[in-house]
Amino acid sequence: MLDPARAHETMLLGVPLVVTINADGTIAVQRVDHAALHQDERYGLVWVCLGTPTRGILPIPEADEPDRPIVVVGSVGVRASGPRVIENFLDLGHLGYVHARYLGDDPHTRVLPYTVEPLPEGGIIATQCKMFQPQASPAATEGFMVDYIYKVERPLATCLYKANPVQRDRFDIIFLIVQPVTEETSIAHPLLLCLPDGTTPAALRAFQQTIFMQDKPILENQVPKRLPLADGAELPIAADKSSVAYRRWLSAIGLTWGVIRADEKARAA
Repeated sequence: MLDPARAHETMLLGVPLVVTINADGTIAVQRVDHAALHQDERYGLVWVCLGTPTRGILPIPEADEPDRPIVVVGSVGVRASGPRVIENFLDLGHLGYVHARYLGDDPHTRVLPYTVEPLPEGGIIATQCKMFQPQASPAATEGFMVDYIYKVERPLATCLYKANPVQRDRFDIIFLIVQPVTEETSIAHPLLLCLPDGTTPAALRAFQQTIFMQDKPILENQVPKRLPLADGAELPIAADKSSVAYRRWLSAIGLTWGVIRADEKARAA
């Protein structure tokens, strides 16, 4: 939540920005160097393009469902590159260790085989993901095998469709939008689109903040802080299929920010 009584300083792709709230409640974003930018507000977030947008904001059709309110979790600074943060979100293998007693636990640490495919408009989707979770959400009263679908439609925006503990035939949705501050620092902006189950927005925020704060020290201790894209730069295992597909997609689209490209490998070493 932005404080209307003061200006807020932030950064996007190394460019300093100032964010203020006007008297009529609208939010204004300006570059410190006063160069032009494009901004919009949607899903409880302010979206900024430093140039001229070539496409619209990532659409979230589920945000229009009347029984699915959007809960903005809060922004978390991370000393790791944006792609590192997205890749961590995709990692099924860490759930039973980093998020023990919440999203996984012994002896249910094995990642079952799952499928990763390209999306027609670019990006990847991982389906048939299953993990046993002791407490999949604040409303969960017992552990169960949770169905997951991961989707990455933009390089720094990903979402998780996760079986609801009450309405087992529908999914809760967790979006993670990452603001690339510098090549090695980011701000994560999680969004929740959960089905009503009696849990308050405050409890949802607290639960998700607990989960993300467990991830934060893991992310910040990864070396290098930028994500290597060369095959074999970091040894994958079978559970890392989505990570491998994500890295290859970033390489294919020519992303350079926050990554170590294959042709940089010798120099980076």
